[in-house]
Amino acid sequence: MNAHLARRDRFDIDGCGVSTIVAGDRRNPAVLLLHGFPNSARTFERLATHLSDTCFVIAPDMPGSGATDLIAEPSFTRFADLVEGLLEKLGVASVFLYVHDYGAPVALDLAMRDPRRVRGLIVQNANAHATGWGPAWKDTIDYWHAPSKENEKAATAHLTFEGVCYQYIGDIPEDIAARISPDDWDEDWRMLSRPGHLDVQRALVKDYGNYAARFDDISRYLREHQPPALMLWGRHDSFFDCAEIVSWLQDLPRMEAHVLDGPHLLLETHGERCAALIADFVTRT
Repeated sequence: MNAHLARRDRFDIDGCGVSTIVAGDRRNPAVLLLHGFPNSARTFERLATHLSDTCFVIAPDMPGSGATDLIAEPSFTRFADLVEGLLEKLGVASVFLYVHDYGAPVALDLAMRDPRRVRGLIVQNANAHATGWGPAWKDTIDYWHAPSKENEKAATAHLTFEGVCYQYIGDIPEDIAARISPDDWDEDWRMLSRPGHLDVQRALVKDYGNYAARFDDISRYLREHQPPALMLWGRHDSFFDCAEIVSWLQDLPRMEAHVLDGPHLLLETHGERCAALIADFVTRT
C-alpha cells in the first residue's frame, strides 16, 4: 500500500523538467489534477492521498509554479503540450480531467485535441463561458482588447503577496476564511516570487484572452461529445460568477452538480467531501 501513496517525481518532457505528484496504482483509472493560480500541485497533496486507493493520480506543477522548470514563451497551449508528453511518458491513454481555474485551458485543450482520451470531467470553479465574468474582470478584458502598458499594469495588479492572499480569503464569509491556513498563501507567494515566475504569470493573464476566444468551440465540444461530468463548485467565488454554473449545465445537461458552501479554492475547506465525491464519480463512471 505504501508504494501507492503520493510522491514527487520529475520527468523530462521536451527539455523541461516537470515536477509531478504521482499517487496510486497505475492499473486504476487515471485522474489528472491541474492547478490554477496561485497554486502548484501542492494544493492537491491531500486529495491525491485520499484518491490513491481507487485512482492513479497525476498532478504536475505548471511552469511558473512549484518546482517545474520555466519555459520560453509560456502559454496554456504550451502547457498542454507538456502535459500531453507527461501522459505519454506515463503510458496513460485516457484520464479523468480536473478542470479548475488556470487548469481549465489546459484540460480543455487536451480534451478537444482527442476527445477519446477523456473518461470524464471534474469541474471545480472553472470558467469556460463568458457568463462567469463578473465586474472584477473589467481590467483584464480591457487589457485583452488593448494591450497597453497601462492596461497590463491594471490587469496584473493581483500579482502581489496581498493579491495571492485575496485568492484564498477575499470577500468570503469569515467562518469559512478561518478554516484556511495562512501557510498556504505564504508558500504560494514564496514560490511565485522567485526570479522569472511572475513574468510567466503576466504572460498567462494575456494568454487567457486566447482561451476565452475559444469559448464557442469549447461549448460545441461539450454539447457534441457529452463527456461524463461532475461539478464541485464553491459558491463564495470572488472571481467566477455563479451564472457560470448554469452555462455548464446547459452544455452538459446530465452533469452531476454539487454547489458547496465554500470559496474559489474549494479543496482548502471541503477537501474530504470533494475527495469522496470524486472517488465515487470515478468508480461509477
